[in-house]
Amino acid sequence: MSLPVFVHPAVAGVALHESLTLDGDEARHAVVVKRIRVGERIALTDGRGTTVQGTVTAAARTSLTLDVEGSAYLEGENPRVTVVQAIPKGDRGELAVEMLTEVGADVIVPWAAARSVAVWRGDRAAKSLAKWRSTAREAAKQARRAWFPEVTDMAGTDEVVELLRGASVPVVLHEAASGPLADLPVPGQAEIVIVVGPEGGIADEELAAFAAVGAEPVRLGRSVLRTSTAGVAATAALLSRTPRWR
Repeated sequence: MSLPVFVHPAVAGVALHESLTLDGDEARHAVVVKRIRVGERIALTDGRGTTVQGTVTAAARTSLTLDVEGSAYLEGENPRVTVVQAIPKGDRGELAVEMLTEVGADVIVPWAAARSVAVWRGDRAAKSLAKWRSTAREAAKQARRAWFPEVTDMAGTDEVVELLRGASVPVVLHEAASGPLADLPVPGQAEIVIVVGPEGGIADEELAAFAAVGAEPVRLGRSVLRTSTAGVAATAALLSRTPRWR
């Protein structure tokens, strides 16, 4: 069984058998919630490719000390996947972020689509974005990811158009599309951008803007998926055809 993972921002460059102290909320989560005790082995990661493993030598409510026994750095994987997730209502946004993180999305972009039911403004925008980022962080730890996904600031449709313009594999999911996602080629060094619409669907003017930069809509299959699961299914379907899942 893999080791439990916690986040430490300064694990890069740490020497073998150096003592590393984890403190604050992350240490409290390890000691109080996860009940990590002296003598147990855990992993610490910076979420930017470096992970160290070692044995806990001291543990208090708000601090934990690790004797570093091994260190590894993993390069970022290719192809990279950016998922533009239209902001859904309720807690479906956090559900989407959690699952996208688990299947391997590298960047998650909250999109204020024309037909989004939920609207992020002012304090609500800041709190909602913080929830998405916290969800991604916790899901990345659970998934034992060395690279945590980036959750960007909220984007408008013009910004989504630019993301699609720069993609080598632009994907716009739409239930009425004639072409299937399965027909898209996926090069090993691709920059994949997947656009997931809101509950009310992608507006005609948005589809036209996306098509103008070469991003024609595709469908997943005969079933119509929820906005919180469509991006997850598309990401998994594409990555299953790449070295990342082999």
